[in-house]
Amino acid sequence: MLVLGIETSCDETGIALFDTKRGLLSHTLYSQIEMHSEYGGVVPELASRDHIRRVLPLIKETLLAAKCELHEINAIAYTQGPGLAGALLVGASIGVALSFALKIPALGIHHLEGHLLSPLLSTPAPNFPFIALLVSGGHTQLMQVDAVGHYKLLGETVDDAAGEAFDKTAKLLGLGYPGGAALSKLARQGQAGRFKLPRPMLNSGDLNFSFSGLKTAVLTLINKQEITQQTSADIALAFQEAIVEVLTEKSLTALSRTGLTQLVVAGGVGANDQLRQNLSSKASTKGATVFYPELEFCTDNGAMIAFAGAMRLQASPDKTWSPASSFTVNARWNLEMLEEPGN
Repeated sequence: MLVLGIETSCDETGIALFDTKRGLLSHTLYSQIEMHSEYGGVVPELASRDHIRRVLPLIKETLLAAKCELHEINAIAYTQGPGLAGALLVGASIGVALSFALKIPALGIHHLEGHLLSPLLSTPAPNFPFIALLVSGGHTQLMQVDAVGHYKLLGETVDDAAGEAFDKTAKLLGLGYPGGAALSKLARQGQAGRFKLPRPMLNSGDLNFSFSGLKTAVLTLINKQEITQQTSADIALAFQEAIVEVLTEKSLTALSRTGLTQLVVAGGVGANDQLRQNLSSKASTKGATVFYPELEFCTDNGAMIAFAGAMRLQASPDKTWSPASSFTVNARWNLEMLEEPGN
């Protein structure tokens, strides 16, 4: 079964073709970072308009790279939410239109489900069940993943997500957009131990997170310092160390409480080198294994949407699918409310 994936939830246009027998055949991605950097963040209206310009050419490019024809596609998976409503509408309308024209099914995919399942695209891949640490730009959550569509929320952030904290702290340090990657790069030049920042909710007894106070602690520290390049690097490193320690300890606690031994890390912050090193090292001492998606699949992409769609189709072999005749998008969408395959 050949599935076309369309991702347009925010500021990246991603298209992919996934075959249930041959795997990922091709994928293309266009990032709007350069356009939004002028404004210091994503401008929703500009994002939507740019998706309109990019989707169809990227579909043609992806088909060409896979040496496939449009009529060979068996199903379409598009991001239905959460995300920017206007951006979601672009991918959804094109996905449903193609479904109607080609007389094939179209599936609306939860963006976070795509991230949760993305490490299964890599080798080696985890087996169900596993714990997932989802650390994307707007989400920080710990989930127990028992199967496709079977997700249990164990903990989440009560305010800023880790990615938001990275971006806001980067702005305090005068770094450009996107701030997370710039801050991580600066942290590599930092001197360890010069500054110590709080570890919010590290000993809260639950699996929730809070990072807005950490950003405030950075602001207080900046106001007390004569800021030089080295001082900025030292603050960046101290901030990153605090985030990494909290994410690591909460993840290990989730493994311990559930008795599971596999941890999946997904989302843009999952590309952070220090987080990967710390998690892998600490998990190995507990007899656990950590799985990461390829770096190109940490950020938003069409491959994870095509793959999630394919897995949902495979999980419902007896369901009769018909071409989509209408669609909705969900700018806000609780992952635990997602229907199980077959329903």
